[in-house]
Amino acid sequence: MTHLDMTRAAYDTVAVDYAKLLEGLLEQTPEDLAMLRLFADYVRRDGGLVADIGCGTGRVTTYLDSLGVPVFGIDLSPGMLAEARRRYPHLRFEVGTMSDLALEDASLGGILAFYSIIHTPPELLPEVFAEFARVLAPGGHLMVAFQVGDERKRLEQAYGHTVTYDAYRLPPDRITELLADAGLPVTARLIREPAFEYETTPQAYLLAHCPR
Repeated sequence: MTHLDMTRAAYDTVAVDYAKLLEGLLEQTPEDLAMLRLFADYVRRDGGLVADIGCGTGRVTTYLDSLGVPVFGIDLSPGMLAEARRRYPHLRFEVGTMSDLALEDASLGGILAFYSIIHTPPELLPEVFAEFARVLAPGGHLMVAFQVGDERKRLEQAYGHTVTYDAYRLPPDRITELLADAGLPVTARLIREPAFEYETTPQAYLLAHCPR
């Protein structure tokens, strides 16, 4: 079973409870909100459609929409997207994979990958970032968020369900290098300390852009 198969199956299983358990969580982390607002400011200023890649149940997609960002969601899991469409029927959500986006070259003004690169084996991240660079228009913006570290974590219980999938903690300096190699230099970064009981590592937020 590939990492995509494992991740899809896990999130299809937990989708309903995931949405319930994470409801309202975003509002409890001011650092998350600050970085998302900064990202929103950039993409509103420079224009273009934003893809929330790995959008899950759409909780961040709808936050960007509330800030006036033209946004739609893409996710690997049909189960998560069913929940997103039920909760936010005014928004568009599509099934897709971040390494093979069904989008035209230079078609986006922004990409959000909010804790969605964490299920991709690190050796495959260059492929993902190259795909992000392909679909971003010159002047477009990218925000990624992830847990800080340098290890794989095998998850077998999540959101009240028995599942099997992997999550990777990632070193910010290395992700910055990989983004630069893809032609997406980082312009801002924030590292915050754990804010909740279940967070055992710092959390990283990187803003990058596609040069004009």
